[in-house]
Amino acid sequence: MKRILLASAALLGTAVSAQAADLAVKAPYYKAPIVAVYNWTGFYIGVNAGVGIGRDRTTHSLNNDSLYVSPQGGFGGGQIGYNWQGDSLLGPIVYGLEADIQGSGLTGGGASVAPATIYSQKSDWFGTVRGRVGLATGPVLSYFTGGFAYGNIKSTITEGGVTAFSENRTATGWTIGSGVEAALGGNWTGKIEYLYVNLGNKTNAFGAPFAGQFTNNEIRENLFRVGLNYRIGGNSAYTPVAAANWTGWYLGGNLGSGTGRNRTTLTGAPIAPLEQFSLNPDGINGGGQIGYNWQASNWVYGLETDIQASSQRDNKTVVGLGTIGYESKLPWFGTVRGRVGYSVGSSLFYATGGFAYGGVKNKIFNNGVQVADLSSTKTGWTAGAGLETPFKLLGLFGPQWTSKTEYLYVDLGKSTDLVAPGVTNESKVTEHIFRTGLNYHFNSPVVAKY
Repeated sequence: MKRILLASAALLGTAVSAQAADLAVKAPYYKAPIVAVYNWTGFYIGVNAGVGIGRDRTTHSLNNDSLYVSPQGGFGGGQIGYNWQGDSLLGPIVYGLEADIQGSGLTGGGASVAPATIYSQKSDWFGTVRGRVGLATGPVLSYFTGGFAYGNIKSTITEGGVTAFSENRTATGWTIGSGVEAALGGNWTGKIEYLYVNLGNKTNAFGAPFAGQFTNNEIRENLFRVGLNYRIGGNSAYTPVAAANWTGWYLGGNLGSGTGRNRTTLTGAPIAPLEQFSLNPDGINGGGQIGYNWQASNWVYGLETDIQASSQRDNKTVVGLGTIGYESKLPWFGTVRGRVGYSVGSSLFYATGGFAYGGVKNKIFNNGVQVADLSSTKTGWTAGAGLETPFKLLGLFGPQWTSKTEYLYVDLGKSTDLVAPGVTNESKVTEHIFRTGLNYHFNSPVVAKY
């Protein structure tokens, strides 16, 4: 019996010792992976492409007209730059320098007015050297930019089928704009950007046999472009976090600028029976939007509607030997659009398009006296692209807030109106809109923290 008890005690001791040994071995601890802090410092090189529209006002002593020559077209080129990232009270701040050179197809948009005078202008290339300053939210950089601009300007004026003036020159001036750039993975980033370019004013005196005539030209360009950059020695190992959750309703507001290019023909006027020119209303736009997104993996599909108030106005166009003045306005407009995009981490790159509508007002004056008020609501279509990203500023906005930067081309169609017996006015209304906005999403937090 004693042996049995001793054996049992020995077995029990062995079991307790084994259990104690098992308890002494800690369970493995798995530390959550750390998301690398994204840093924008370093050189980069890239390419870009976009569309541009000129708003180049010309006055001419021959006919006392004031006209906008508005060349329009695509362009593309390359850029190189360097960023420095530091800290500020507002968060990570990025300073940079960038230079770009573009091949351009901006052409057309001239004018044909009395007395048998045709204006045309073209730009084959241009470039900028700019500073950049912006705030970084992890792999997203929102920035302002500005600096030196230069470009090739070709101008021709013919009178009665004969070239009265021709010039091919390099103009210089300044540029200012804004944009958003977001990481795509590895060393690659994508951006969307707007630039306003002012290449100065120039007075031209004509030579014989047209001596005594002169024109004054203002060269102003609006540029909208997307770009792709490769960061040399940057965050080559950077991999975007899982796609953000974009599903659900959102509501927001926006603010931006717009420029019109409304090709217009006035026929039957006694002084000038056929005048062809552009009305170019420009100004500030602002309004609100509401939308809903569906998501499948990284792909995002959505519907959005917006309504905008606008200050776009052109009250400087005068034709008909200086006797017929225009005041063109776009007081409001709106869109109903589909969106399709791809979420790269916390950033949504998207294309958008659909239905557009707006109020168009054209007043016509004869020697300062109003003779027509051509107000109407027009409908048409719109297409564009944008980039939506997280919005954080001093911790005042939570994870359900995003900001977006967007370009829209709006076509409100053509209308023909009777101005007076036998006198008609025909206009085709097209607009270029660049805007930024804030959205509040009603679903779960949209983006992961960095």
